[in-house]
Amino acid sequence: MLAAERREHLLGLLARTGKIVAKDVAADLGISEDSVRRDLRDLAAEGLCQRVYGGALPASPAVVDYDARQAVAPDGKRKVASVAAALVQPGGSVILDGGTTALAVARALPKDLACTVITHSPTIATALTDHPLAELFLLGGRVFKHSAVTCGAAAVEAAQNISADLCLLGVTGVHPEAGLTTGDAEEAAMKRALSARAADTYILASGEKIGTASPYRVLPWEKITGLITDAEAHDTVVEQLKTLGVEVLAA
Repeated sequence: MLAAERREHLLGLLARTGKIVAKDVAADLGISEDSVRRDLRDLAAEGLCQRVYGGALPASPAVVDYDARQAVAPDGKRKVASVAAALVQPGGSVILDGGTTALAVARALPKDLACTVITHSPTIATALTDHPLAELFLLGGRVFKHSAVTCGAAAVEAAQNISADLCLLGVTGVHPEAGLTTGDAEEAAMKRALSARAADTYILASGEKIGTASPYRVLPWEKITGLITDAEAHDTVVEQLKTLGVEVLAA
């Protein structure tokens, strides 16, 4: 089989089954595992898969830059945001992550809602300046421009001195095996720091993120309260998550 044919085979397998196991592909095609791993490295370099131990998973489309992400699944993000915004209670406090889905949540909050919003995103804070009854706390640190949020030691330290009823957290990948993932190590650490300061953590995940993975794990499933997604209720991955005990809120 030619390299181009192997590539198409691997991409087709990824689309059909949601994962690639290198040793199984090697046995099926009668080639070495090294050849499969080389093909996966090439596909990963093009952003077409996320390599994991023993093979590969679908790559998240949500790792492009902030401006480009605003055009990805806007309807799905609005649906997720509507459900998430309803979780913020009058007089309550919420830690709101950065990113385009979190921005949709900020826009979905009623303007007459009296609450406290803590965020490490200047974009989120700006979006809420016209909410007269919302108290805003902006956590400082080094700005990670890819997601328009603060990260790094200063931001993590600031997060350790706050607490809230609720944390609404964005990720780029949601996968039963890979878990909740994102594309930057420091951003993943910041998300963990934010989640640790809330009584409940819900993950914001529009449908295009379901079944995909990024390089850095954010949280294990047992550390979250639930997942908010507009993916179909009978989606194979959603059903797998439910069998793991994950509460799924349909958007």
